[in-house]
Parts: sequence; structure tokens; C-alpha cells
Amino acid sequence: MKFTKESLITGFALFSMFFGAGNLILPPSLGFKAGDAWFLVTIGFMISAVILPLLGIFAHARLQGTLMDFGKKVSPVFSLIYCVLIYLISVALPSPRTASVTHEIAVTPFFGSSPILTSTIYFVLVLIFVLNRSKILDVLGKFLTPIIFIVILSIICVGVFIPHPAMNASTISEPLVQGLLEGYQTFDAIAAVVVGGVLIISLDLKGAQEFQNKRMLIRNAGVIAGIGLFITYAGLIFNGALFNTTFPEDISRTQLLSGLSYETLGNIGSIFLSVLVSLACFTTAVGIVTGTSDFFKGIFNNSSPVYVGTAIISCALGVVMGQFDVSYIIDVAVPALLFIYPITIVLILLNILPEHWGTPLIFRAVVLVTILFSIPDFLASIGFKEEVQPILKIIPFGNNTLGWVLPVFITFVLLILLSNVWRPAKN
Repeated sequence: MKFTKESLITGFALFSMFFGAGNLILPPSLGFKAGDAWFLVTIGFMISAVILPLLGIFAHARLQGTLMDFGKKVSPVFSLIYCVLIYLISVALPSPRTASVTHEIAVTPFFGSSPILTSTIYFVLVLIFVLNRSKILDVLGKFLTPIIFIVILSIICVGVFIPHPAMNASTISEPLVQGLLEGYQTFDAIAAVVVGGVLIISLDLKGAQEFQNKRMLIRNAGVIAGIGLFITYAGLIFNGALFNTTFPEDISRTQLLSGLSYETLGNIGSIFLSVLVSLACFTTAVGIVTGTSDFFKGIFNNSSPVYVGTAIISCALGVVMGQFDVSYIIDVAVPALLFIYPITIVLILLNILPEHWGTPLIFRAVVLVTILFSIPDFLASIGFKEEVQPILKIIPFGNNTLGWVLPVFITFVLLILLSNVWRPAKN
């Protein structure tokens, strides 16, 4: 696989759009709780926060369209509803969360300003970047991402090599499953389908390329971003585990990240962390708002006023939601994630399969089964756990909020087998 200068810059830009608030605060906390089981939670986390997003970028490289193309084999109506839900969730939860994390880690330790002031200034700057979207890839890839990665590696490397006491035992009963589910909170699979569209439009704006060349460029960029995410996540999880005897058990996610930066880099660590958090969160918010604005612009015949209007509304929503604390936003996100994430996962997987395995019938059946078996998890997360508990006990992996996995797999395999039996008979 040959990596050109363009693929490196594009890969760095893609990494920066992936790497935001959840990507910083979730891995150390996961490692902190996992302790000596850090390796197992890392495997689970990599599945949902690295492998699936990478496959999402590969699917975009294959389709080279918009997010609408991910669900078009189910039906145009389903695809439109799915896209609207994805973009609404993105601008209402992960995008504002970046401002909230920035305030708690990068602003509060140095200034006494209010969250509303931070989120207002933050999203005004996001809006400026989004309205100059033709320059996004170059600015992110050439300038901001290298700074982000250098600061992250500094914290990780120092943390690994300085002396520290033995790890505590894990407080997590099922590390692999917990790592997988915690990866949901990064929104990386959703980010893949959102910022993948930003990537394609940005490449088109820079000049037309042949389909195969653009496909290879996008795939290479995805691999580069995936490697960056893998190194970062594994390092932060390991660091959280290494220092799990240093901090109190009830420490918050943001406090733990701040504590790690101080333990590894001393007083200057607070400044480094502030720069890291501000840049990482900002680039992700830019990617989300740009992707949302691109989508609605495309729906309304490439209308520039629609693009501008969507960007303004998205940033205004970011200001409102961004003033809440991080823990609150994470809790609010759980029901939405338990419903939309499984659908996103199966759409990504179906879109990278060979054409004869991804027929409209298979798309429709698999997505329908995914929705049906995700409903109990969704209902349990919004306060109806007792009512759906009997159902969750019957479904394999139901108590792990993964009740949709086996039914979807069985449905897919049966349809493949039936199609192979039916095809010769038809001929």
C-alpha cells in the first residue's frame, strides 16, 4: 500500500475529524476501571471504535456518494429518515460534547468564565471554519493534526515509562463487552459515515479524480486514521490502567484525564492538555457541522443558503447543549446510541460485502431484524427495564445490550443460503 503526500494529509485530516471529546476522556476511564484486564477492554474498544469506523470509510470509498447511499437498498424513505436521525444526533450530542469537554478541561482550570460563554465563542469559531469548507482538509491535515498527535504521544510515552505502582484488579465483570459498548460512546462508527461524506465532497472540491484513484486515496487515508486511533486508544487505556491506584475510584472522566497529564508532564501538562483538548474537540465539531450542512445542502439541490443556514442552526444548537456538563451529555446519548448504533454497524458491514451478498432483500431483512431486536435495549435505557427484562433474558446476549447480534447474523446466513439454493433453480 503506497502512501503519497496527499493520502497522508487526507489521513491526518480524517483522524482529526474522528478524534474528539469522547476519544480523549473515555479510554483512560475505561483502562482505570479495567486495571489488570486492560487488554480485554482494549480489544472490545478497538472493535467498535477503530475497526468499524475504518470499515465505514472503506464503504464510503466504494460508494463515493453520500450517506443516503448507505441505506438506499432498503428504501429511499428509510435512507432519508436514517440520515436525518444520524445528523440530528450528531449535532445535538457529540458536537456539543466537544464544547463541554473543552470548557471543563481547557477553560475552567485557567479562567472563571461560564459554560455558555465558552460554548458561544467555541461555536462561532466552528462556524467560521465550516463556512470556509474548501480549505478544511489542508488546514486539518497539515497543521492541526500533527500538533494533536505529538501532544497525545507525549502523555502516553511518558506515562508508560515512568515508575508507578502495580495495577489494581479489574472492577469490570465483562471487560470485552464493556470495552465494546464504551466504544459506542466515541460515536466513531457514526463519525465514519458522517465525516466520510465530508471527505468525498472535499476531494471533489479540490479537483476531479478517477473513481479508482479516489477510492485508493480514501482507503489509504482511512488506514492512516485507523492507525492513529489505534495507537491513541491503546495508549490512553493502558495509561489509565497504570495509574488506577493513583486516583480515587469515583474520579470523573475529565478529572482523570487532567490527572494523567499532570502525573506524566507535570505543571506544563495542564497547558499541553488544554491545547490538545481544544484542538481535538474543535476539529471534530467542524467535521460534524460540515457533514450535516453538506447533507442538507444536497437534499435541497445544492443550495448554498441551505448550507449556511444549517451550519448556523447546528452551531446554535451546539451553544445551547454545550453548556451542560460532560457526564450529563454522555448519559443523554445512551438511548440514542443503543438504537442507532446497531443500524449503523449493519449498514457499514452490508455496504462492504460483495454485491451478490448485499442484495436489496438482504439489506431490508437484516435492517428490519436489527431494528426489532434493538427496541428492547432502547426501552430499557429510557426507564422501562423491568418491563422488557423478560424479553432480554430470552434473547442471547440480551443482558449485554447486544441482543440484536445473533438474530442479525442468523438472518443474514439464512438468506445467503436460501439465495444460493434458489438461484440455480431459477436458472
